[in-house]
This record gives sequence, structure tokens and C-alpha cells, in this order.
Amino acid sequence: MTKVRAAITAVHAWVPPDLLTNHDLTKLVDTNEEWIETRTGIKERHILKGEGLGSSDMAVQAILPLLKKRGIGADEIELIICATTTPDMQFPATANIIADKIGAVNAWGYDVNAACSGFIFALTTATKFIETGTHKKVLVVGVDKMSSIIDYTDRATCVIFGDGGGAVLLEPNEEGNGIMDSILRVDGSGRAFLHQKAGGSVKPATLETVAAKEHFVYQEGQTVFKFAVTKMADVSAEIMEKNNLTGSDISWLIPHQANKRIIDATARRMGLPDEKVTLNIERYGNTTNGTIPLCLWEWEKKFKKGDNIIIAAFGGGFTWGAIWVKWAY
Repeated sequence: MTKVRAAITAVHAWVPPDLLTNHDLTKLVDTNEEWIETRTGIKERHILKGEGLGSSDMAVQAILPLLKKRGIGADEIELIICATTTPDMQFPATANIIADKIGAVNAWGYDVNAACSGFIFALTTATKFIETGTHKKVLVVGVDKMSSIIDYTDRATCVIFGDGGGAVLLEPNEEGNGIMDSILRVDGSGRAFLHQKAGGSVKPATLETVAAKEHFVYQEGQTVFKFAVTKMADVSAEIMEKNNLTGSDISWLIPHQANKRIIDATARRMGLPDEKVTLNIERYGNTTNGTIPLCLWEWEKKFKKGDNIIIAAFGGGFTWGAIWVKWAY
């Protein structure tokens, strides 16, 4: 009996039109354009502006063209899993809001929060609903309005993040293509180095927490960088070794776009040349859960059916992982 795999059958992404360039940031904090680009690889990032707009609105902008491209209606979607660190509200889930906004009247859904690894955690989770035969059409969304939790007087974080997101459609595949394997890891002790101090149940919002700017991203950059550069490279090499793959077998690396130096280290560990690595951090910055679907969308036309693709990420908390995909179209 042929094994049913979960295959990506459509992808689309979206970023808001307003730009925040490195030059713009020099007017906000004590930095310079060369320093930002040298340290991060980022030149500009997109920012969602407008009253009452949140992560779900960016998701809708990605999903509607995806559905049109695939030739299906929103009423055919059975499940929506949304990976986000910046939900529209504490509750209900942003996935539920997305379902309402796109008209997915037959879908249920929920959110996944694993910081920058959330999209690959959500993709792995969604895969199981396809493989078990309980669902035929599942949307996996990765989206973040990081500008909503960034302190634009904090040089350590404001230069890194942007807004944006995307989505993929998963459907059953019996040709041997789809999500082949995944390795996911967490280390909760890493929360000390990358987190949001207030707003949760341990430290609810008060006038004091707002005044102290504790509802923004807090990061100890050097510590996070050292962990990320090691763990993302390690897990990418591990999934290749586990499945007897070499650098020559891999068509593409889709890395989370956090820092160009981390991406370069991961590619070197995998034995991949630059031309096999998708890179768009210079134009979007770190959109957290949005980076991987943005890369999939921008490189979609270059992928060939049967291509071996490694998707890898590292996120706050700490979270990290890698997925091996055989491209299905």
C-alpha cells in the first residue's frame, strides 16, 4: 500500500507596502547603515501601518491568492494552523479570525507559538492530519506583525525585525513527494535570553510594565547568536545524516531569515553552495514566522517536482528544527 504523505500544493505570501530602511533607523537610534547590514544582512523591512490591522489581515492577503492559484474555495479548507508570535488578540486564536475573514466556514483551527520556529512546528503538526487520512486540505500560516512588539529606541532589536507572512496548502500525495521527515527541538532554559517580559500570566500588564517597556522583545544578542548558529546548523546536518542525504542530494535550503551569518554557517555545515540557499533577509528582515513561507513563495518557480528541500529554523525560547521536503509540483 502506498504511503500517503502531506505535500505542499500551493504557496503564497504577502508583505505590507510601507518600508523601514536602514537609513530610516539611523534617525531613530544610534546606529549606521553599514553596521546594520554587516551584522545582519538586512537593508530594509516592511511595516504594517493602519488602525486596527493585525497579523490576520496579512494572512488573508496571502491566503486569498493561494486559494485562487489552486482553484479551490475557502469552504473546502478543513483546518487552519497559524504560527504566530503576535496574535491579533490573546484569544480567540488568530487561526479562527483568519477562518472568519476568508470565509472558511467548514474549517477548525488553532495557533502555534514557537517563536521563529513556529512555522516548521505548525507544518510538522499539520502533516499528521493529512497522513492519518482525517483531513484533505490544511492551511498552514506563518505570520507576524513584529513592529507591534518592537521598541524602536532599542538598537539591539529594532534593526532586525519586519512584518509579513505567508501560507502553504497541504494535501495528500501518493507519488512519494511531500513532507518526508522532521527533527524538532526545544530548550526552555533559553527563555532567559530571548523573551517578552510582561503580558503573560506570570507578569500581567500593569501601568508599571507598560512604562518600563516590558511588552517589547528582549534579546541578549550574542548569546542567542551563538546558540542559533550552532543549533540550526546541527539539526540541518542531522536530518541529512538520518536520511543518508549529502549536499549533492539537496536542491535547496530554505533557512529562517534571522541573520545572514547564521544562514551562511548552516549552508557550510550542509556542504551547500550559495546558489542552493534562498536568501531574502536584505529586503524583509526577520519576519519571525513569516520568513520561511516568504522564501517558499519567492523561489516557488525555481523548484522542480522531486527536489529535495531542507527547511530549517531557530527561535526564542529556545526552539529549533529542520524538515526534509520532496517538492510535489
